[in-house]
Amino acid sequence: MERDLPEVITEVTAAFEAYERALVANDVDAILGFFAADAVRFGIADQQFGIEEQTRWRRAQSALPPGRWLKETDIQGYGRSTAIVTTMFGYHGSDIQGRQSQTWVRLPEGWRIVTAHVSEPR
Repeated sequence: MERDLPEVITEVTAAFEAYERALVANDVDAILGFFAADAVRFGIADQQFGIEEQTRWRRAQSALPPGRWLKETDIQGYGRSTAIVTTMFGYHGSDIQGRQSQTWVRLPEGWRIVTAHVSEPR
């Protein structure tokens, strides 16, 4: 299997950065557009199975606190159609650092998140 093909890393980096912009802007429709219809997402105190559950959950959520930052973002490509993104995140004024991982798959409609996990240390 080919690993970390430059075009895959470039495409997924662009998709991930666009997802982050939508997340920070609280653009719910754009956020949802990055997920596959049957995606599974586990959050800090929530879980969604499929886009319908995620849509209900996202529409009920408040915007993120201001000042979100990322560090140690890593994108690994596996072949031409799968990539794993991991990153740490936080917010200015808080000592808590969260962790986020996403599995991206190239589908006919483009790169989409099929699984996502968000956690914070307790």
